[in-house]
Amino acid sequence: MKDENGAPHPLPDASGSGKLLTVTEPVYTSYKGSKQLERSCAGGVVGSWSRHGTGSQVASACYTLPMKAVVITRLGGPEVLELREVPEPVADSNKVLVRVKAGGLNFADLMTSQGGYPGTPKPPLVAGREFAGVEEGTGRRVMGYTQWAAFAEKTAAAPNLLWTVPDGWNEEQAAAFPVNYFTAYFAYWEAGFLSDASRGKRVLIHAVAGGVGTAAVQIGRILSADMYGTSSSDDKLTRVKELGLQHGINYKERDYEEAVKDLTHGEGVDAVFEMLGGEHTAKSIRCLRDFGKVIQYGTATGKQPQLDVRALYAKAACVQGLWLTYLSSKRELMNQAWEQLSAWVAEGKLQPVVGHVLPAQQAAEGYRLLQERKNFGKVVLKIA
Repeated sequence: MKDENGAPHPLPDASGSGKLLTVTEPVYTSYKGSKQLERSCAGGVVGSWSRHGTGSQVASACYTLPMKAVVITRLGGPEVLELREVPEPVADSNKVLVRVKAGGLNFADLMTSQGGYPGTPKPPLVAGREFAGVEEGTGRRVMGYTQWAAFAEKTAAAPNLLWTVPDGWNEEQAAAFPVNYFTAYFAYWEAGFLSDASRGKRVLIHAVAGGVGTAAVQIGRILSADMYGTSSSDDKLTRVKELGLQHGINYKERDYEEAVKDLTHGEGVDAVFEMLGGEHTAKSIRCLRDFGKVIQYGTATGKQPQLDVRALYAKAACVQGLWLTYLSSKRELMNQAWEQLSAWVAEGKLQPVVGHVLPAQQAAEGYRLLQERKNFGKVVLKIA
């Protein structure tokens, strides 16, 4: 470990000799030794002990130095984010360390800061779940996914949720890939669009100019899907059409339910990729044709999805959930998805759309861009 100026960090010798130990790596010691070092360090060194075991069974400890991270200090809006010093994470048998270069923002990050994302610890908490950087020990350029703590100079990640950055991509592009493209891929998988027999099927993509939306359009183009997309501006829709969207609907000017019925001559679509919640779940069901599916993968409005199951009866339709947090625990499924996604990347068919790149100090501004729907594609934070 080094200090903020890049110099080796001094740590007092626990023997009491007054000598300084040069700390360039995490310090592993016995529990007793860690207590001695803590007493020697009192008031002199900012760091953190991570002890292994509980109570009298603690056998070892690791001293780590601080790093900079975007921290959710309390529940609330973008204003609760601060760049702070926190202890570096420590690798273990299940996780490796990654020096983070960039992090991708998602609506799930907004929900986390507001306390609405399931399974997330209470603040203070290091923000972020998507990142790109360099794997320690191997030097491999990787992009990855974690449940939190991605927006920091280092993060500890599961090896099976790290993927090699494709040749020619920078860190910002890599940080825009995992959440968006795995989510979009699984949406098509759940909707039954991946077989050759499904070509020409219709899909309505909400927030089509966002990160998942632009990924879904690129994948839909590969699958020869007939795509309908909603957005808040004609300018955004024009830009998404350059990616392959056929039918754009400005929901501020026209009710998208009526537009879908008109554009499909009253038939509706085979699937809706829905991440808004509230009334939009019910409206999306009404946009379906017979045997259609609503793939629900978020609630960006912050409202619980409205669902009248009677609307499903008449169409033999269904609503199916998609939660990447859960799917990411299914190693075989993730590997299958990556095999296909990486093949499309190698063929030049997938290219992350990065609309905004901001320094970590401006994380709050990045969150506001998402909150106010002012982003096109991905908002990325430069971490290092």
